[in-house]
Amino acid sequence: MASVGTVASDVVFRALNTAHRLVLDLSRGRLGWSAAGMPVVELTTTGRRSGRQRTTMLTSPYSEDEMIVLVASRGGDDRHPDWYLNLCAEPAVEVSVRGGPRRPMRAETAGAAERDRLWPLITSRHPNYGGYQRKTDRVIPLVLLRPVG
Repeated sequence: MASVGTVASDVVFRALNTAHRLVLDLSRGRLGWSAAGMPVVELTTTGRRSGRQRTTMLTSPYSEDEMIVLVASRGGDDRHPDWYLNLCAEPAVEVSVRGGPRRPMRAETAGAAERDRLWPLITSRHPNYGGYQRKTDRVIPLVLLRPVG
C-alpha cells in the first residue's frame, strides 16, 4: 500500500507536468522548452502494467552527439520515477526535443563506468542533481537515449 507521502509526491509530480504542458499550450510553444538551463524533452514510454503510452516532460542535463541523457532523480525520492520503471520494462521510447517531431529511441541505464564518467559532468553544471543524490540511498540512474537505426 502506498504511503501518504508517496501519494502526495505522485500528485505533485503530475501537477507539475500538467502545469508545464499548460505553459507550452498557452504560449503556443514559445515558452517551456527550457528549464534551469536545460532543454526540455517530451518522453513517451509504454506503461509497464497498462501497456498504454505515457508521456512526461523532463529536462536533459547533458547530451553527446545524438545521445540524450536523462536523470531518474524524482527529486531525490527513495523511489524510481514511473517513467524510468516503464522504460526499464520496455526500452523502445519516443522523444521530442524542444517540441520537434517524435523520434524513436532506445533507452538504457548507464552502467557504472559510464555513470562515473557522466555524473561529474552533469553535477558540475547542475548541482541540484548532486543534492538529490545526497537525499536518497539509491543510486540515481542516468538514462541514455539513443536514436534507433
